[in-house]
Amino acid sequence: MAGVAPLFPLLDLAGTFAFAISGAVAARQRGLDGFGIVAIAFTVACGGGVVRDLCIGAVPPAGLADWRYLAVAVTAALLAMGAYRLVEKLAQPVLVFDAIGLGLFAVTGAQKSLAWGHNAEVALLLGMVTAVGGGVARDVLLNRVPVVLQREIYATAALLAAGIEVGGQLLGWADSWRSALAIALCVAWRLLSLRYQWHLPRFSRRRG
Repeated sequence: MAGVAPLFPLLDLAGTFAFAISGAVAARQRGLDGFGIVAIAFTVACGGGVVRDLCIGAVPPAGLADWRYLAVAVTAALLAMGAYRLVEKLAQPVLVFDAIGLGLFAVTGAQKSLAWGHNAEVALLLGMVTAVGGGVARDVLLNRVPVVLQREIYATAALLAAGIEVGGQLLGWADSWRSALAIALCVAWRLLSLRYQWHLPRFSRRRG
């Protein structure tokens, strides 16, 4: 796959692990059984990537064709079940791992879209879709309002990371620090928005 940064496989699997942890922890908090936890972890970890691959014509999707994605998702789910107390010690573990996965997948989604010959607009949109798709799947399956539809800083953080990745590639920035900068800013913005309760404006219905 020409044009993909050398770190792409590592970043993609790291994002898979982070999202799988967030999905597994959320599923355990909802009281699902072992199969349910693994199923949610895999869906969250690979859902956005599958949508991206179908959109750019990369079939079969890597999340279904490459055994490493399933192995990473199952490992994360087992870790969340077996070492739940350790994972739970992190402050709001679902939000932390979700923020990390958000940044990683926004970058890899944009990278892969460009590598398959699509333009900057497609890369921006699919970078965001790759990042938020897993979280949407998690919230829908767990009967929650998806975070991306609320007023939290979520999709915009992913769009920032994808924008830095796409813009950096067009400007010829080095792969390693370009991707690191995009991921760091996305994760930082997401976590800071949660810490200080930054929100997008919300419009209330006008009463007649």
